[in-house]
Amino acid sequence: MTILHSLEHVRIVLNHASHPGNIGAAARAMKTMGLHSLYLVNPKLFPNHEASARAVNARDVLERANVCASLDEALQHTVMTAAITARPRELSHQVFDARQGAKELLRYAQQPVALVFGREDSGLMREEVSRCQIVIHIPANPECSSLNLASAVQVMAYELYMAVHEDDAITAAAESSANYDDLESFYAHLERVMIASDFLDPQKPKLLMQRIRRLFARARLEKEEVQILRGILTALGKHR
Repeated sequence: MTILHSLEHVRIVLNHASHPGNIGAAARAMKTMGLHSLYLVNPKLFPNHEASARAVNARDVLERANVCASLDEALQHTVMTAAITARPRELSHQVFDARQGAKELLRYAQQPVALVFGREDSGLMREEVSRCQIVIHIPANPECSSLNLASAVQVMAYELYMAVHEDDAITAAAESSANYDDLESFYAHLERVMIASDFLDPQKPKLLMQRIRRLFARARLEKEEVQILRGILTALGKHR
């Protein structure tokens, strides 16, 4: 089974973008490569005339942009999310380069998927990365490896565009994949059970939940599997 050559389900998520010019330039980068779904999480200045000026002929992307109060809101209903980051991370999820990451994301693009970009000055926080299932790293000169936000969007938009137009078919993932909402509800349920059983001390959580998120991110859980796991947790809770 191969995916449809379409980018309509790909979201570009800009998390806490501070410069409106970058938002406009990102919108232009998206439209040149056939992407239209822009999500803005707590932008510092938006709407803004500078964003419109930098968008040029992609002002329609800005007009349709979804402004969200949280990253959770921006990622609702997605079945695959990728964090774009240049920095090595402790307990990182599976890491892809830009080209392979684009192909991996498109395997799930029969349903909503997302690329998450961080702040211009500090990128994504560790907890924000942990809410994604894979990490994508854009290879660059190690002496100057930090890309401008809009430039990073352009690189990933190009890789997505090329991936859907290559001759090599991309094998689609199962349409029964668990979505972001399913997984976050499962993690919250699991955390409650671990606290109730004294397995997890909420005052000293250390990195336990991040390790658990990494474990299940590798598993690529399906909806039915999440339901089974939550059923087990419910039964254990009743037993206690």
